[in-house]
Amino acid sequence: MAGMEFEYDEEGSTFYYFLLSFWALLIIPATYYLWPRAESEDEKERNRRLCHCPPCETKRQTVKVKTSWIKTRRKAIQVALIIGWVIFFLLAYKVSTIQMEYTEYDPFQILQIDRGASQREIKKAYRKLSLEYHPDKATGDSKMFMKVAKAYAALTDEESRKNWEEYGNPDGPGVTTFGIALPKWIVDDKNSIWVLMVYIGIFMVIMPACVGVWWYRSIKFSKDQVLLNTTRLYLYFFSKNPHMILKKVIMVLGASFEFDRNNNSEIVERPSDNEEVPMLMKQLPNLDEKNKERPLCFGYSVKARALLHAHFARYEVPPQSLKIDQMYVLKKCPALVNEMINILSQLVASAMARQRPNELPRLDTVENCMKVSQMITQALESKASPLQQLPHIRPDMMRHFVTKRRNVQRIRDLVAMDEEERRALLRNLNDAEYQDVMNVCATMPNVEMIVQSEVKDDEDKSITAGSIVTVTVSLKRRNMMDGFDIEKLTGEMEDTNMRDEEQEAVEEKEPDEEGKPVDEASPEQKPKTWQKHQHGKGKKKAKGKKPKQAYQWKQQPVQNVGAKSEHEGAEKQAEHEEGDEEEDGEGGSGTESEQEEAAAASKKQPTKSAAPKRARKDTEHEEDDWEKFQEEAKKENTLETKKKESHPVHCPYFPDEKQEGWWLYVADRKNHMLVSAPVQILTLKKEEEMTLKFSAPPKVGIYTYSVVLRSDSYFDFDQHHNFKLDVKEAKKVEDHPQWDISDTEDEAEAEKGNASNDSDYSTDNDDDDEEEEYDD
Repeated sequence: MAGMEFEYDEEGSTFYYFLLSFWALLIIPATYYLWPRAESEDEKERNRRLCHCPPCETKRQTVKVKTSWIKTRRKAIQVALIIGWVIFFLLAYKVSTIQMEYTEYDPFQILQIDRGASQREIKKAYRKLSLEYHPDKATGDSKMFMKVAKAYAALTDEESRKNWEEYGNPDGPGVTTFGIALPKWIVDDKNSIWVLMVYIGIFMVIMPACVGVWWYRSIKFSKDQVLLNTTRLYLYFFSKNPHMILKKVIMVLGASFEFDRNNNSEIVERPSDNEEVPMLMKQLPNLDEKNKERPLCFGYSVKARALLHAHFARYEVPPQSLKIDQMYVLKKCPALVNEMINILSQLVASAMARQRPNELPRLDTVENCMKVSQMITQALESKASPLQQLPHIRPDMMRHFVTKRRNVQRIRDLVAMDEEERRALLRNLNDAEYQDVMNVCATMPNVEMIVQSEVKDDEDKSITAGSIVTVTVSLKRRNMMDGFDIEKLTGEMEDTNMRDEEQEAVEEKEPDEEGKPVDEASPEQKPKTWQKHQHGKGKKKAKGKKPKQAYQWKQQPVQNVGAKSEHEGAEKQAEHEEGDEEEDGEGGSGTESEQEEAAAASKKQPTKSAAPKRARKDTEHEEDDWEKFQEEAKKENTLETKKKESHPVHCPYFPDEKQEGWWLYVADRKNHMLVSAPVQILTLKKEEEMTLKFSAPPKVGIYTYSVVLRSDSYFDFDQHHNFKLDVKEAKKVEDHPQWDISDTEDEAEAEKGNASNDSDYSTDNDDDDEEEEYDD
């Protein structure tokens, strides 16, 4: 019987099956992700509301020139995908035409007899064919003769017949053919050296070189692609100056090493900078170029700072030199500002952990960094009117917005005006320009914020000293004028700035002692002059019918569900305690000592029915905690994997297209402290739910905090909602029945205690006994 042997398929036909499968794994996902999509309804509506002011048109032309290759790339992708599918169908056709050279061995067919033939018929057929194909005959065929002899043996010899029935071959297990999924030339002996050299070149030269280049470049940057030297620079300055004014923040931003030629090869230093930069510096009064602090005094830092201030003032710079550098600086700034805020958050957490309040960066420093982001996006000074974010609104027009008849200081004030009055106010604009203003107003954000504070992962939902407070913030974003008629926006509005000033005045009058409730505004406070004027108007309107407010621009009231649940929990607990006292008062007869002994026995020996109930409650509590944990983990994974896309920002002076972003954090405005790390929200299209966590104060009392939502793109769209925390004293840990020592152990310890009279420790009772004996 022949042994088992292996023989590879030299034709390489199996390679086409591998190639077809591999090509399908490439072409199908590539078509799904790379095939250009049709324009959605949101994009059509956005294109319909495009602003056509000169800066926007200039920006679109610039972006169009820079992104002209995008259309070419889309067409190239379409052509490549079509060619890929053609190759796929050709491979499929090739695979369908491949025929495997395998035939089943059939001795009956070789002897030309039926399968049910007898031994006599088999012998007769063998004699006939052996004489016909014998090599000595004229019609002989040696190969066919051997086949006939082998077929005759397979049908007459018992061992050969058994091999044929089991293995399909009279000689036993034969040669097994395996196909390899590689082309034939790869396994050819003549090409083995070349194949080996290619493998060495790919896996031992090219791949290590690519990994090395990537590694040596990546170690210079943080996860947000900011130079580590820049991160160290921010850490040094913010540690040195916890309270940093806005002007100094801009100076530190301009000193980032991304703008230094020695740290960034993309920076271009031109000979014309020696003339153009000093000329630009003469036009900027707040540049502070005489500062000698390093690296704020370096040439690259002064140049970047000058370009930033020129951007804020909307000065024109030379288009072929400084304008290119200014665009590069502005593109880098959003990531750098975000890195500043991350560094400040780390410094706050570090100072809180080490209990060094003097090293805490002030809240003003964090908010100044966020304000710089708004200034960069809108190309405005910090004290500029928010109305200048609108197209065609110039600084010289501001005097028409604040008069004796009207007080329009915000975009919301402008939108809430009557159509005729608003058109009369903007009478200097033609119809096209007025339409641009209204289109931009319509796309600006209006965010509703609902705040809920609670303590999770704890049996007691009340906020105790040192507990972890979870603030859940629900955000709903919609366009400013969606679903509302502009002509009906005539209702009165409540100014957010007014409420902020009143709240700060109230907080200043609060007592310094912790634990006392926050005082409300006293009636003795005299309102300001402009407030008197507005109140007078309100009284006159109150005589008639109460005006209907078409749209409520004021910030949504805080629905502090956590405080409500705490109050209900306290009431239930008080009722429960009163019920226990009544039961104790109505108890049966007996002396007080007997009642105390009974109570002690009941504590030590819980009833049989109470133990299963307690175990069942513990199990249910664990299941609830596990479900909450799974929900939180699911939310975190969804936020991490969600596409960072929200709504486009109207920013004609910013070089790139920008999406709306928000920072959300908890602050203590009274003490100017940042309580929780700012969370950056880049996915607020319609609704988002965020959670903020921080530690409750260590002392008992009522504290007022603010949840702040700050835009990174627009002025005057920030919100803050105040909420109060009623911090209570942490409950003492009650003895668990499982911690009780058994009676036998108690007796043993008592005997040991009686035996050891010379103990080093004594209780208060022992001291009293000794004093009585001494008195006697």
